[in-house]
Amino acid sequence: MSNTIEIISWNVNGIRAVGNKEALKWIDEREPDILCLQEIKALKEQIPEGLFEKNYQDIIVNSATKKGYSGTMTWSALQSDNSSTCLDIDTLKEGRIIETHYDDIVLFNVYFPNGQKDEDRLSYKMKFYDDFLKHCEKLKDEGKSIIICGDVNTAHKEIDLKNPKSNSKKSGFLEIERKWIDKLLDHGYIDTFRYVNGNEVDRYSWWSYRSNARLNNVGWRIDYFFISEDLAENLEDAFILDYIEGSDHCPVGIRLSI
Repeated sequence: MSNTIEIISWNVNGIRAVGNKEALKWIDEREPDILCLQEIKALKEQIPEGLFEKNYQDIIVNSATKKGYSGTMTWSALQSDNSSTCLDIDTLKEGRIIETHYDDIVLFNVYFPNGQKDEDRLSYKMKFYDDFLKHCEKLKDEGKSIIICGDVNTAHKEIDLKNPKSNSKKSGFLEIERKWIDKLLDHGYIDTFRYVNGNEVDRYSWWSYRSNARLNNVGWRIDYFFISEDLAENLEDAFILDYIEGSDHCPVGIRLSI
């Protein structure tokens, strides 16, 4: 008999802000087995109490060295065998990765760098991408199945953002960034949302705070779940919870039978 687990990923853009808005209370109704948050912008001791009632037995926080910046957090109802923060990839210690092992499955909760600031930052993003893929491939060679979730900070195809033409020269939709997602898929990973939902249009996970972008659904799909191909037959659903508010991103998720 197989069990189904639900994993949800959300860039909360500040866990204290989300706490103040009570924007995680839906967790008690939904009860995902694993919740991966990005951009928590807090140290472990600054994470608010009572974000929701659900009790998770495994809670891992990876804060950035720089205060009030970046950071990731994984809440899991399953006890992981071991975990890592991958500082050989996240060399600037920005709290960008939590790697957790559950038997033969490795789950990555990742807040990939944004390349918009300048050329140096774009180079850092591309190196991060490449180092990360190499790391995943090494684990796959060891017989591990891989799940990658988080804010990838790149929209893959024109269908994945409202205004592809006007954004084609901006980081987040540059050819070099999009080609890395091609490369990831060529290495045997699946974009779960597209795998399940095909070419559904106007499905986004991030909207600018400017000019009523969310109200008008002028968005980008930059938050993803990728899985290694060997998990394809276990994939039951992949979804975007675009009705959940509290951040400029909305949660995304998958259900897997294991």
